This record gives sequence, C-alpha cells and structure tokens, in this order.
Amino acid sequence: MTAGATGTASYDWRFDSGRLCLDLMATAEAEPGEGEPLAGAGRLGRWLTGAGLVPAGTPLGEADARWADRFVELRGALSQLVRAEIDGRYAESALERVNALAVAGAPPAPRAVRHADGTLVRALGSAPDCASLLAAIARDAVELLTDPAARAGLRQCQGESCRRVYLDTSRGRRRRWCSSEVCGNRERVARHRRRASVARA
Repeated sequence: MTAGATGTASYDWRFDSGRLCLDLMATAEAEPGEGEPLAGAGRLGRWLTGAGLVPAGTPLGEADARWADRFVELRGALSQLVRAEIDGRYAESALERVNALAVAGAPPAPRAVRHADGTLVRALGSAPDCASLLAAIARDAVELLTDPAARAGLRQCQGESCRRVYLDTSRGRRRRWCSSEVCGNRERVARHRRRASVARA
C-alpha cells in the first residue's frame, strides 16, 4: 500500500501528544464499534504519514495485516510502560519489549530530493520495512523515558473519558488536557451547560 491511502473507515488522526511514541499510544482511542484503528487497507499508512515517519507518497508495498499487528503490539507495550512510569510502578516485560524493538532495526534514513516545483523535500533512502519503523517509535520512547525533564512532563488527560497521555511543555506545566481544542472544549461546553441548568432551576 501507499502511505496516505484511505481505508474503509474515516480516522481523523491527532498528533498533539508531543511525542511520536505517545501519538502511537493515542491510536488505541477508537470509537465504539469502529474496531482496531490501525487495521485495514491504508489506515496504518495514513498514520505513518501523519506522524512524520514516512513522507507522503512513500510506497509501503510490504505492509500488510502483520505490520498492523506489530504496531498494535508495540502500542500495548508502550501503554503499559508509560502509564507505569506515570504511576511510579515498574513494567519490566513491557520495558524489555520496547528495548528489543528499539535495537531490532535502524530507523529509516532521510534524504533531500527536488520536488517538481524545485523545492527540497524529504524522502527516504530506501523503502522502509516494519522493523525500522517500529525501531523509530521505540527509540523515541527510550529517549523520552530516560530524559528526567521530559519524563516529568508526562500527563494523563483530565478530559472526561479520555485516556490519552501527553507531554506537558506548557509554561508552569499546568496543561490539563491532551488538546485544548478537543477535551478542553468539551469540558468548557459541559461547564456552560451545568451553569445554564443551575440558572434555569
């Protein structure tokens, strides 16, 4: 498949968590009845493009259901590991899995090529394989979790029924939601409705 192709369902991927590994974790937030967000023709390719792992139009001819399964497996290990770090717990089996994937392949090497309009754009030196893409995400997690300053900014979204984890880089580290436009707006709307309901009572 080619990155950027569409699948049978519409997924509006969000990349607002602040780190690549956390953006992969966020793909677990499926709508009821939608099934696995990364499964199906084109969905994984769209996510890889949106996340910046592969430039738009990059051929992913080897990609199949096994690729999606491996990304889902990494997502599960990341979720266990990152949430354990937030809670001050250990998740050693998840840590071992992330470490194993981090060294299983070299992340794709970028190069600059001329676009039709003459500008330089990013391309990959060769078609990426699944192991190299997984390694890029796993290495991002290793860098995040071994950087004390970055690790201290890990937050669980306080939005109602949202389980996204994000990196709080705001001044004073007072950010409450994974996205002010999504979860923050929902809370503001809910607060307005509560006030209006009290005023009518």
